[in-house]
Amino acid sequence: MMLSKLLKPVIVCCVWSIQLVFAQDIPKSKVFLEKFKPFEGQYFEGKIIAGGKEGDGFTGKRLLMEVMQYTDREVKIPFYVGEDKSRTWILSFSNNVLTLKHDHRHEDGSPDKVTFYGGTSNNEGGDTIQMFPADNETCELIDYACQNVWWITMDGQTYTYNLRRIGSDRVFTVEFDLTKPVQSNFKPW
Repeated sequence: MMLSKLLKPVIVCCVWSIQLVFAQDIPKSKVFLEKFKPFEGQYFEGKIIAGGKEGDGFTGKRLLMEVMQYTDREVKIPFYVGEDKSRTWILSFSNNVLTLKHDHRHEDGSPDKVTFYGGTSNNEGGDTIQMFPADNETCELIDYACQNVWWITMDGQTYTYNLRRIGSDRVFTVEFDLTKPVQSNFKPW
């Protein structure tokens, strides 16, 4: 009886420690990516909440995102602006971090000359936010974008795509309500 009283705290402590180890096995970047899985195949309308201005190519147009494809290593999210179907955000998981790339296409499906720019998180980030400073490929492709930092928030209710160009007043944020899917048959170019 005395031995069981002494062992009970040890057993509880060990079980709690094992649960912590399992919880720590999944990087926050992976938890973030997995938040997209239940939304695969769905479309959501968005609105600009920062940086929009008349003539920017976004303001006044229907903004739509689609969680087109989810795998345990990659999510493809086309971003439709009006009838323009040229943009897809690609989030890729490798070495416990995420990479964001922007895939731009022409109407015939061929790649734009400015495509696959973006960046890789420098750590596993958070389970609801990921930051992507511009990578070398971006700097070589678009010199003025070398100071870009993108971040994405995803909490299962709201998705935001954000851009800030360090050293300038350039900022852009578009927000999507994930609680209100909409119908669409759009597919990227």
